[in-house]
Amino acid sequence: MFPRISVIIPAYNEASSIGLVLRDLPDNFLQEIIVVDNASTDGTAEAATKEGARVVREMRRGYGSACLRGMAELTDPNIVVFLDGDYSDYPEEIEKIVEPIISGEADFVLGSRMILQESRSALLPQARYGNKLAVFLIRCLFGQVFSDLGPFRAIRKDSLDALKMRDVDFGWTVEMQIKAALAGLRIREIPVRYRERVGVSKITGTVSGTFKAGVKIIYTIFKYGWLQKK
Repeated sequence: MFPRISVIIPAYNEASSIGLVLRDLPDNFLQEIIVVDNASTDGTAEAATKEGARVVREMRRGYGSACLRGMAELTDPNIVVFLDGDYSDYPEEIEKIVEPIISGEADFVLGSRMILQESRSALLPQARYGNKLAVFLIRCLFGQVFSDLGPFRAIRKDSLDALKMRDVDFGWTVEMQIKAALAGLRIREIPVRYRERVGVSKITGTVSGTFKAGVKIIYTIFKYGWLQKK
């Protein structure tokens, strides 16, 4: 029997891009697509509803908050996919993301933007260098090799539940990767294509956003490194 696959798309003011994302998803094998409207003010929810997605609202701002709300709304899937709503990823590559889980080779699959040259080039410099620092620290502290903290990822639902995710903002992706490594999950990275997002990034597109995200990511890495030693 083909596994039940749910997609969670956190979205904050992505009215100009969310329709593009939803139209490119090959929904013929997806059980549900949940767009979490994270207190948008630009009609994101309406644009997503028009494309047939199930829209839920999370008024507490934060990437992690939106992901946690999406998880609370899931309808008993086997696999959960997280995908951004800014059209920087290629939604049609979801089949490539979930295949290692479906075949039984992996529990957690990360789509890496750092493997293909054209994908690396589409990342802003601060994102490229920040990723390199973060994955270097993860390797040093936890012994797990990653190349990216990319948002396009898939994980078995039972594995996701076991991770007990908590972060409500910028530390969400790195928290998942560290906890997956500590839990001994079978982890696989695969190269994904990446392009400049539609609109301006709320994180790496601003100095304050870049600083806040960087501080939170580094803090999260060292927090779990310290907890591991206790």
